[in-house]
Amino acid sequence: MSTSPTTAAASVPAPVSRSAHRLATRALGWLRRHCELGTLPPGTTAEMADPDSVYKPLGETALAASLVLREGLASRKETETARELLDFAWWELRGGDMLYERQLRYMMMADPLELYAHFVRAGYRHPRMDALVAHLRSLTSTRAAEQVPNRRLAVANAARLVGLGGDVDWRRLTDDTWLGNTPEPWAIDWMTAYCVTHSVFHITDWGGRPGELPEPVEEYLRLWLPVWLDVWREIQEWDLVAELMIVGSCLNEPYFDAGLWEELAATQHEDGLVPRDGKPVEGDTAQRFREHHHTTVVAAVAGTLALSRAGVGRTR
Repeated sequence: MSTSPTTAAASVPAPVSRSAHRLATRALGWLRRHCELGTLPPGTTAEMADPDSVYKPLGETALAASLVLREGLASRKETETARELLDFAWWELRGGDMLYERQLRYMMMADPLELYAHFVRAGYRHPRMDALVAHLRSLTSTRAAEQVPNRRLAVANAARLVGLGGDVDWRRLTDDTWLGNTPEPWAIDWMTAYCVTHSVFHITDWGGRPGELPEPVEEYLRLWLPVWLDVWREIQEWDLVAELMIVGSCLNEPYFDAGLWEELAATQHEDGLVPRDGKPVEGDTAQRFREHHHTTVVAAVAGTLALSRAGVGRTR
């Protein structure tokens, strides 16, 4: 697959490219080797008593793999690994049937559409799901569902990916977020920082549309992103640091701190796991997967997008 036409190459220091390559390659390999730990429990239905336990991580794995394919810069082996991860997650979701059944049963929920969008990005389609979400998007009740502002951006981007973007007012949705108001930067807290990152991810479709950020937001992030990165790197909140580093790749003028990239790469274990924070990584393989899967996904995405902005292909 070719690189997204809206993503321009940027001047990226060589140390960043090296660290990004290591992070992405090892993280992707770790996700593939351990994906069987993320299978849905037997008898899982669309109701899902605990969606965050396996269902959500399946979607996160699909996100990372879909971006590897979208950017088109991975080696043949890594491309095959990404496709295998997507096939695995699609199989676990019964070829999309579980997403369809969950969306049909819970019409106001957005997660089935959001997960589906990651697969659509990589070429997977489910005709009944397509018909259902098209119908639901036509209903006032689903369009008016109560959601926090960055979640509205998430749904809008998912709809855009599946071909139901319509007449979304992206500027209005952006202005409704904390980030869109370019507020006092020192007021940011841990949860708000995650909301900031996801606002950027959804507006730009994970770096695929960097020019979509309004200029005031772009300028605000160029000024304050380095400060926020310093805050959370100092206390070794690596999951949030990696998400903020993805934000750097989503800017029209991307931001890369070579020292920080090398520091994050140094936290990665030899097997590819990236710890969520500075605490010791403990427990058996299953516990390590549960507790550090998200950060390893984020590292894979961060490395992939940094390499893409640099226009650097990995060794084939």
